[in-house]
Amino acid sequence: MSVLTIILTVLGLCLFEIICSIDNAIINADVLATMGKRAQRWFLFYGIIFAVFVVRGLLPLVIVWVLNPHFSLLQVFESMGNKEVAETIAGTAPILFMGGGVFLVLLFLHWFFLEDKNYGLHIERQIEKIGVWFYAVASIFLAIVVWYSMKIDQMLAFSAVVGSTAFFITHGFKQNAEEQESKLVSGTNAMSDIAKILYLEIIDMTFSIDGVLGAFAFTLAIPIILVGNGLGAFVVREITISNVKNIKKYLFLKNGAMYSIMVLGLIMMADGFGMHIPEWLSPICTFGIVGFFFFKSKIYMKKETLSEE
Repeated sequence: MSVLTIILTVLGLCLFEIICSIDNAIINADVLATMGKRAQRWFLFYGIIFAVFVVRGLLPLVIVWVLNPHFSLLQVFESMGNKEVAETIAGTAPILFMGGGVFLVLLFLHWFFLEDKNYGLHIERQIEKIGVWFYAVASIFLAIVVWYSMKIDQMLAFSAVVGSTAFFITHGFKQNAEEQESKLVSGTNAMSDIAKILYLEIIDMTFSIDGVLGAFAFTLAIPIILVGNGLGAFVVREITISNVKNIKKYLFLKNGAMYSIMVLGLIMMADGFGMHIPEWLSPICTFGIVGFFFFKSKIYMKKETLSEE
């Protein structure tokens, strides 16, 4: 990778991590408001160490290592400097890409069909009216992907199934997290500050799955993923501390995150099927999609301000 490609990839990873973690930042801010000052400081300091080095660093490392267990974790981490290791990892990458791609596309489809949203595009309002079709679309999508994957490699097809399984497991955790958050904020669920910290760490790990799997659409190099996602995690913590209310004003950032997830998922699946995708495509698509919905949010805010005046 050239220096320019590395910088572009790191910036793309950072942006993707930030927009994928907006919901997580909002939950963190709401729960932190119910905690004591000491517990807040503890979570914001030690929590960032766990979020960056354990979740954003160790998790992608373990995922790549599971597909290449004949190498040590250190060899996988240093694969950028070892041509033999890098080539072996690249050979098993389609299996990773297929599972991660299916996960991301299902994540997008669930949001597109079923979840409440601010309508950034006209089609979103129309699709939400037929939300029940999510289950049919998701099932047909998975069946088609598995069918064509089996013609190439059974492990590729199995990876697609694993990706769908991971989606439904993490989705269940997220739904439970939202229910618990409402109880904590309302005071109906009495938890100690230590229990709340543990709860936030578990939630952070659950929400980070999107960013970790999406990171592989940018690169397989673990150090680059660690730097990009780590920078994003630091920004998310800053948002948690002081800027959640401002972020909420940008109504369509979540839309940008979800459309980015869809595109990255499709890129990963294309890679899984053996198509050559240039390294710069994922960060460029992410910047373009998020930028579009960012400016759309700004325009909406200006119209709201003018109408109030």
